[in-house]
Amino acid sequence: MNQKLKIAQIAPLWIPVPPLTYGGTELIVSLLTENLAKRGNKVTLFATGDSKTRARLISIWEKSLWRAKLNSPHAVWGLMFNKLLNTASRFDVLHNHTGFYISPFVRFFEKPVVTTIHRPISPEMLQNFRMAPEVNYVAISKDQKRSAPKMKFASVIYNGIDTKKYHYRDHADDYVLWLSKIIPEKGIIEAIEVAKMAKERLIIAGNIPPDDSRFFRYEVLPRIDGDQIKYVGPADFKKKIQLLRHAKALLFPVSRREPFGLVVAEAQACGTPVVAYPSGAMPELIQSGRTGFLAKSNLEMALALKRIDRIKRSHCRKFIKEHFDAVKMVDAYEKLYKSLL
Repeated sequence: MNQKLKIAQIAPLWIPVPPLTYGGTELIVSLLTENLAKRGNKVTLFATGDSKTRARLISIWEKSLWRAKLNSPHAVWGLMFNKLLNTASRFDVLHNHTGFYISPFVRFFEKPVVTTIHRPISPEMLQNFRMAPEVNYVAISKDQKRSAPKMKFASVIYNGIDTKKYHYRDHADDYVLWLSKIIPEKGIIEAIEVAKMAKERLIIAGNIPPDDSRFFRYEVLPRIDGDQIKYVGPADFKKKIQLLRHAKALLFPVSRREPFGLVVAEAQACGTPVVAYPSGAMPELIQSGRTGFLAKSNLEMALALKRIDRIKRSHCRKFIKEHFDAVKMVDAYEKLYKSLL
């Protein structure tokens, strides 16, 4: 008999599930929730009221915290913890996507807890996670697991995407793309420098977090001329796919140790090669010379763009379908849940 599970999916509260624009973690939570529910599991999503799901939704606050603009947004997390403590016994397994927020409360849960770590693991995060060794931690890449050798991981499970929704295009328009949240560590300044060095048109798409509005105004905006370097605002899912599938390459000059990089998989699913620094999980997501290039400097990136037409876009699509499709991700999590019961 195929065992059906009662699963709690616990989402961050900052933006809706699925995200309206940027939100890699929230997109993964949505894919996992919808597919688990579609398979007949009884799934409950703990999220904000502006989220959408076929599963049961327990709303923590009527609007996501970045949209609600509350004076004390962290107070809402207390409401989340209270609802979890009152309902945890109803589930077979609780799956936490909020990182370190619930670590102090795990000792009060009788049922198994899975925590997928969606961000780079800092020393303070590591100390927090070690407070709750009973949690079944999941890394989203092999490199992320290596970055925290003192942590005990239950599994490495790659993020997945619904490749059917990423429409393939076998030829490109004359521009390269940078698409992410507009914050310094995502490499937007480096992408602009690379585009200018390579004399390529660059389209920038992404939302500007309130805390980084000064960075955009004083560091990014002066570099945008509206011609060679163009900013087109935030991108919802439809706009994101359109930009990705028409680009000749995605630039991903992220200097931090990126644990995954969902947009890297999304670009390749559309047939678009990626040029990235070889840090974090990039060697796991990019076959250098086949689905893109790993470059150690801005100059190497600019030179790689001169060779980008050597990449067969069909290879990019095939690689993502084989290794990072959402079905593989959901299968792996379902297997993990059942192993814990």
